[in-house]
Amino acid sequence: QVQLVESGGGLVQAGDSLSLSCTASGRGFSGYAMGWFRQAPGKEREFVATISWSGNTIRYAESVQGRFTISRDDAKNTVYLQMNSLKPEDTAVYYCAARRLGVITYDAIGYDYWGQGTQVIVSS
Repeated sequence: QVQLVESGGGLVQAGDSLSLSCTASGRGFSGYAMGWFRQAPGKEREFVATISWSGNTIRYAESVQGRFTISRDDAKNTVYLQMNSLKPEDTAVYYCAARRLGVITYDAIGYDYWGQGTQVIVSS
């Protein structure tokens, strides 16, 4: 069983940056694809970014392309989401997810493990 713990959320102003971390416990992290999703109040959970097990394949939602960067450090069992030029519409609870199959997917149903989420609030 894998447990994921996110950290790094908070309250920032529009234009600021924030870095989220997600640390996994248990075995197998280096073979997992990892993803970040978010859910704003009253909205469905949406895909943000994903990285393959090797780190060679990365994809972003169009809404964050060019502003967010996903990366991973297998030695630390951690995946990161660097968020720059934040906008009020980025306000959401951000979730980390792990997929045993190491190839990426944009679909939340394709992920096997989820963190508890970390709140990001961007004020205008």
